[in-house]
Amino acid sequence: MKILVVLPRFPYPLEKGDKLRAFYQIKELAKHNDVYLYCVSHTEVKPEHMEKLKPYCREMKVVHSPRLVNYKNVVRNYFYTKSLQIGYWDSVKARRSYKRFEQQVKPDVIYSQMVRTMPWISRSVVPKVMDFQDALSMNTERRMDTAHGLWRYILHFEFKMLRSTEYNAFKIFDALTIISETDSEAIPHRKNGDIHIIPNGVDFDFFKPLEREKKYDIVFCGNMHYEPNVHASRYLVEQVMPLVWEEFPKATLLLAGAYPKHKVSKLAGERVTVSGYVDDIRESYASARIFAAPMQTGSGLQNKLLEAMAMGLPCVTTSIANDSLHAEEGTEVLVGNSAQEFAAHIIELLRNGERRDELAAGGSAFVHRNYSWETAGEKLEGVLKQVVMAGTSKVAVEPFNNKL
Repeated sequence: MKILVVLPRFPYPLEKGDKLRAFYQIKELAKHNDVYLYCVSHTEVKPEHMEKLKPYCREMKVVHSPRLVNYKNVVRNYFYTKSLQIGYWDSVKARRSYKRFEQQVKPDVIYSQMVRTMPWISRSVVPKVMDFQDALSMNTERRMDTAHGLWRYILHFEFKMLRSTEYNAFKIFDALTIISETDSEAIPHRKNGDIHIIPNGVDFDFFKPLEREKKYDIVFCGNMHYEPNVHASRYLVEQVMPLVWEEFPKATLLLAGAYPKHKVSKLAGERVTVSGYVDDIRESYASARIFAAPMQTGSGLQNKLLEAMAMGLPCVTTSIANDSLHAEEGTEVLVGNSAQEFAAHIIELLRNGERRDELAAGGSAFVHRNYSWETAGEKLEGVLKQVVMAGTSKVAVEPFNNKL
């Protein structure tokens, strides 16, 4: 098949979940298909990052979209009562360049990621599949619980717009995919059971146990500019760790990940290290005894948990994360939904090295059984083939026919 992959940003480096998912899906699809890549980028894409995709893509088209234009489109979408983040990624330049590239490629099928790409491809007559990735409306709704004032109003507006957009995706696309059953159930449509579940995987050749000095007792990794990770970091330091420190006053915590917001950076102290960007995130995982992911908001499947388990760390998380992960509580992961429960699990693991080893072994076996990029890629390829064989395509007039 000739597959045109359409993304809202260039899928490298792999510091964001959507980039990670797109990169490995492209890698798997390229094994038996011709893959072409179209994406928008708000920043310059470095040549060395382009080189990472060249082995898997016949051709790539990266369109630079100035942030000023996109902020203007955010305001425009507010007055048009449309999703703000769709406005942020949309532009006349993006629509026109996409149309030219599609006409040049003449793909058998289009595979696009997230509702952010919908305005570019909604009018295409080529068979189309969209990956929701996760339920963005659910993600936004959960973030409303911790927001205040104007930001809460903005999130409420965006939540309503995303719900409408996710509903309309069923009119536009010939098939839809998503990362987990939990996210599928959160999509507001009576046919959400028809969404194909395509989970993420782990690069087991890369993420494997490393023998390193344990400089820290606990580690939490993630993109520290992403609000659910910011909130989880603050929750861990401000609510969980004081309870841990009552039992283990010298316990140390590492917060590792790119682009830390000021709210994260200021958490640093004698017992808390904020690393910022690291060249090899495996070193952060391997430097700690326990992995903690106290997610209070967000959606989708937490890649950080998959990676930590693959590297042999015992993991503690919340139901919000494990509802998508589906690990067995007690043997493969520990789940704590209050600061007291979460701290108790960490204290238990700090006290008992055998318990740490048992939980780490269970988590590692679980992730190796259930999360393979190869298996996920084969399932995705099957969905795309099914759409191509059907030979028809939906074409949308609404909700993306307004002129920019």
